[in-house]
Formats: sequence, C-alpha cells, structure tokens
Amino acid sequence: MTVHDQDLVAEWAQRFSEPTAGWSFASFEGKVGSGNPPWSYTDLARRFLPTARSVLDLGTGGGEQFLAFADVLPSDTHATEGWDPNVAIARAALAPHGIDVVAHNAERGEQLPYPAARFDVVMPRHAAYEVTDVARVLRPGGVFLTQQVDGRNLADLSAVFGADPAYPDTTLAVCQELAADAGLVVEEAREWNGKIRFADVATLVSYLRMMPWQLPADFTVERYASALLGLQQRAAPLTFTEVRFLLIARRR
Repeated sequence: MTVHDQDLVAEWAQRFSEPTAGWSFASFEGKVGSGNPPWSYTDLARRFLPTARSVLDLGTGGGEQFLAFADVLPSDTHATEGWDPNVAIARAALAPHGIDVVAHNAERGEQLPYPAARFDVVMPRHAAYEVTDVARVLRPGGVFLTQQVDGRNLADLSAVFGADPAYPDTTLAVCQELAADAGLVVEEAREWNGKIRFADVATLVSYLRMMPWQLPADFTVERYASALLGLQQRAAPLTFTEVRFLLIARRR
C-alpha cells in the first residue's frame, strides 16, 4: 500500500467513525444522487392523515421525516424508535408537537406497547415492523401505510465486500403475503428499482456508517481497505442499485 493509499484509508476510517445523529441525509446533498419511486410516500400519507383520529409512526428515526406531517397530524399521535441513540433525539424533536416517543424494537420481537384497535393509521417508513402486531393495534378500517427498503437494496455494493443481503426475506412478495395472513386487505403493492450515485469513496464511507447492515459484520475500513481502494479506481461517480417497495393495506 502506497503512502497515498494509507492516507486515504486513514481519512475513510475517520469518516466511518464519526457519530451519527437522527436520520437526516441533508449533509450528502450534491454528493449523493438517486432517483425517486413513481409514488410519493408524502402524498400518500397526506391522503390518510387529515381524517385520522390517531396515528402511530413506527421507527421514526430522529423524527425528521415525520415532522413533515406536523400540520395534518391529530392530537393523538405517537411514535416509536428502535435505535437507542435516536430515541432521545426523536423525543426532543417531537415533544414540542405533543408527540410521545417510546423505545421499541420490532427486530427484537418486542410487542407494541399499545392496546388492540388503538390507531387509525400505522406508518413505518424504512423501519422494521411485525405485521401481526400492526394488525392488532389498527382499528377496524384502519390504514397500514409502509415504504420499505427491499432486502436486495444495494446488493451490488454489499457484494464488493463479500457480504450477502442482511434481510433476504424483506421483499414485496413476502410482506404482501404476511399482511394478508395477518388479516389485512392489501389495497396497493408496488416495487421500484433505481440507481444511487456517490461522488467518491469518502462520501460512500460516510453514507455507509448510517446503514452498517449493508456491510459484513466484521467491517472496518482498515480490514476492507483493499475493496475500498478497488472502488477508488473506478470511474466516478460510483453507481449501485436501490430497491424500494410500497404497501398499503387496511384492517377488515
């Protein structure tokens, strides 16, 4: 490894070790570019929220995305977050709007701390959920609205580091079937593939620190320096494949 390569690896390692706060990607503006699905999650949410009496946002992150709906949320609105560092951030952001945030991680098998038939709308965006529990807390006629990152998302990037998709069962077909099995009536199911472009390896490393599940469990910049330096030799921008899906369902 040349001295120049060593300097690059040291820079990337520093970037990867920087702490994350919340779930905002604003700092990547101009350095990361991607397409958009043919649907608008924001528009769909605004179709259902104005008439809802109670709303639950699952996996709110730092609350940044959910605050975009502050003008149409009912007074009976709640949120959950499963990543411990984000819980305090979300509470600070959402409490001024009267929104309670509880720590809850569906991936650990935790049941939602709400009674049955509690909410008119449950809306996880890019967050884990257990669909039978969602169906339990939905009122009859209540709406389940979710946009998810498919388990095959950035599979071509993960392959650079020899990693397989971390969530191979997170696909539209599987989630649609599970929703139906839980007693929900699926009203809309759509999938989208697109491209995401990173200006350089430094930007990519900063981005990946916010989604470590795309990487091998033993990932460190130093351990996978050869793979990163290989990316450095590619023509910029670095391009990979995103996969998203949308599911809208109602409780009978």
